[in-house]
Amino acid sequence: MLIIPAIDLKDGHCVRLKQGEMDQATVFSEDPGAMAAHWVAQGARRLHLVDLNGAFAGKPKNEEAIKAVVAAVGDQIPVQLGGGIRDLDTIERYLDDGLSYVIIGTAAVKTPGFLHDACYAFPGHIMVALDAKGGKVAVDGWSKMTGHDVVDLALKFQDYGVEAIIYTDIGRDGMLSGVNVEATVALAKALSVPVIASGGIAALDDVRNLCAVAHEGITGAISGRALYEGTLDFTQAQALADKLSESP
Repeated sequence: MLIIPAIDLKDGHCVRLKQGEMDQATVFSEDPGAMAAHWVAQGARRLHLVDLNGAFAGKPKNEEAIKAVVAAVGDQIPVQLGGGIRDLDTIERYLDDGLSYVIIGTAAVKTPGFLHDACYAFPGHIMVALDAKGGKVAVDGWSKMTGHDVVDLALKFQDYGVEAIIYTDIGRDGMLSGVNVEATVALAKALSVPVIASGGIAALDDVRNLCAVAHEGITGAISGRALYEGTLDFTQAQALADKLSESP
C-alpha cells in the first residue's frame, strides 16, 4: 500500500481546497518543486499532482509548476497528474515532460471516446479519477452530479485499458473525516485493475483500515490536507502501511 502525497496546484502554488471550493484554498507552499523534493526525501514512492486551475478551465494552467515538480523529482519516483486534460496532445506533452501517469476525470465521463483513444495511444499511462457521492459520479470539479453509477462506469473504463481507478468520496475530501472504506472496497471488488483511495485520509487509523482491505485490490491512498496540517505523519503512515502489508 502506497501512501501518496498530493500536491494541488493553484496559480503556481501548492494549496488544499475544502470540498473542492476554489475560494476555500489554503496555500501551503509557494514552491512546488521544493515541496516535491521534500516528499521524496521523506520516502514517498509516488506523487499525485492536481492542476486545479486546469480542472476548472478545462485546459492546462500550471505547466511551469508541474515542470518544476518533475525536475525536482527526476526519475526517482513516478509522478501522476490530473486536472484539465481534454486532448491527446496534452497527454503526449505531459508524458514527454516526464510524468509517468496522466489522470483523466471529467472528460472520461463526458467523452468516453477520448478516454478510449487515450488508453489506446498511451497504454500503461492512463488513469481515471472517479469522484462520487452516494455511489453516483460527479463531474466539473464536483459541481455537477450525474446519474452514472460509479461501479458501472469503472467497469467500462477498465475494459478500455486504464491503468488504475482513483476513487474519491467527495463528501469527505479535504474534511479530515476518514475514508469511506466500504465504498472503496465495493469498487475494488468489482474491478481487476488497482484502485487508489482518495479523500478523507486523516490519521493512522485510516491507513490501518485501508491496509486491512488492501487485498481487495486497493494499492494506494492519496493524502493531502492531513499531511500538510500534521494530523498524519507521512513517514509513520508509510512505515505502518509497509508493516501491515508484510504481516500475514
